[in-house]
Amino acid sequence: MPHLIQKGHTTQLIVDDAPFIVLGGELGNSSFTSVEYMESIWPKLKAMNLNTVLAPIYWELMEPEEGKFDFQLMDQLVDKAREHDLKLILLWFGSWKNSMSSHAPSWVKKDQERFPRIKDDEGNSHEILSPFGKNNLTADLKAYEALMQHIKELDGNEHTIIMVQTENEIGMLPSARDHHPMANEKFQQEVPEELLHYLKDRKEELVPEFYQVWGENGFKTTGTWEEVFGKGTRTDEIFMAWFYAKYTNAIVEAGKKIHPLPMYVNAALNRPNTQPGKGYPSAGPLPHIMDVWLAGGASIDFLSPDFYFPNIEHWCDLYTRQDNPLFIPEHRFDQTVSAKALFTIGHYESLGFSPFSIESTEQPGDEDLGKVYALVHQMTPLIGKHHGQGKIDGVLLDKEKQESTLNFGNYELMVRHSHTLGWEASSSNEKWAPAGAILVQTSENEFYVAGSGIVVTFNNLKDPSKTTGILKDEEGRFEEGQWKVVRHLNGDQTHQGRHVRIFLNDYSIQRFELYDYD
Repeated sequence: MPHLIQKGHTTQLIVDDAPFIVLGGELGNSSFTSVEYMESIWPKLKAMNLNTVLAPIYWELMEPEEGKFDFQLMDQLVDKAREHDLKLILLWFGSWKNSMSSHAPSWVKKDQERFPRIKDDEGNSHEILSPFGKNNLTADLKAYEALMQHIKELDGNEHTIIMVQTENEIGMLPSARDHHPMANEKFQQEVPEELLHYLKDRKEELVPEFYQVWGENGFKTTGTWEEVFGKGTRTDEIFMAWFYAKYTNAIVEAGKKIHPLPMYVNAALNRPNTQPGKGYPSAGPLPHIMDVWLAGGASIDFLSPDFYFPNIEHWCDLYTRQDNPLFIPEHRFDQTVSAKALFTIGHYESLGFSPFSIESTEQPGDEDLGKVYALVHQMTPLIGKHHGQGKIDGVLLDKEKQESTLNFGNYELMVRHSHTLGWEASSSNEKWAPAGAILVQTSENEFYVAGSGIVVTFNNLKDPSKTTGILKDEEGRFEEGQWKVVRHLNGDQTHQGRHVRIFLNDYSIQRFELYDYD
């Protein structure tokens, strides 16, 4: 059974008894709806060296009539994934997909009395199921249980399906909270003791943004939502986050009782300096309210960000607080993804990386992402062996951030964008394409580096009076876990022993050894 384990200071995904890094791609929302449409997509995925496809499962197609489930399409697609030697992460498009309930079955959508929708602050209904509707939860939960039971029967021994994302980009629109009468009644009640107990026990460990909101109102531990957290949209968002988390957790908990795959939730990130419900979907599993989600979602394995904003390092730093494992299930498929995959898998020792609409490329064999995935695939056993020990790091470099300093034991490694050499930039019309790399220290003075567009120099931290040189530098590849040398590098390739380098548009792995002299 695929599962998560703690390895040192990080979390590993274990698949078939070995560490597994998701080298993924998420399909466009409608691609997984027919075998015919997918036929031309499978070769593209293989050409980009994916090992995992993130694919939606649609409640409306799976349960077209209440209580009658149709898994034929899913079974056919799972067979195709196996045929192409690909793993699957299923995305449950149940009650919510991008905040809306667009993928709920028609028998749910048509019966608003039985399956209530949210109301905004002006009393208008929207196509968003209310988390306060017991029938909404019951229907979604029953469908999810049927899904997990079918996965268990279909895949209990094969392990093609390795994780499940429960719901998709949960969030409240177009106001910060639901104003349905059921929601208003809950809002006037006292904050649940379960949440307050979590906050009291972890007061000094809460994320700063949430700590500040609670503190501004005096760290109260009894009262209604507004009495404890104050009046305003921030409290509205906290209120909704709690009930979204409890709703989703109930579904996850029920699913895990049947077939306990790792299960996570993802978030549409909040735009800075905007109001919840207006500038972004309020109350999703976002960094500033992650404590509310962790308190209400004990069965949820981790919270994940979907990236359509710049500054990936900023957001990853926020999402790796509270010991939350990093997994990037969705990123805009652009020219930055290859470098960002290397950076996040290296620096954060993440569970994996996955651009969205992966099938949209016309030239899959030319995609830099595929070249990066080929390197990481080779490196996975080495990375897995050294996870969580302070032996792995990654860099992401561009014109704005041209260098990064990494410390490994006695050595300081300065990693710079290869354009800092000057002549390479001029020969490339000075286009500072993002550069990225993963570095792994395998002994005191032995390192592997995989990536593109980087230059590495060295210092001895233990004895700065000594000069550090390159004892050996090899370009090569891993074959069945064994290192095979393709070229011994020296002379011009190391600038006469001054640095290790991999130029832009060259995707390779090097093994190098350092030594010190007076």
